[in-house]
Amino acid sequence: MSRNNNDISACVYGALEQYFRDLDGERPAAIYDMVMRNVEKPMLQIVLQQAGGNQTLAAEMLGINRNTLRKKLVDYKLL
Repeated sequence: MSRNNNDISACVYGALEQYFRDLDGERPAAIYDMVMRNVEKPMLQIVLQQAGGNQTLAAEMLGINRNTLRKKLVDYKLL
């Protein structure tokens, strides 16, 4: 795996390595949901900002349906 510090996957990889070190032997749970929540919300925020608040444009940039975007924005209390 490439460890380029500008690569999003490298950032996630490093954060997960740290997460497991911080567990100090504790058993992790619901890792998938935790990662998705912590990656998806800031992604939605920055894409919506880059789209000037235009949800249709933001949905196009994300490659998702506008209704799906709107549901996610409501779920994350970004509206």
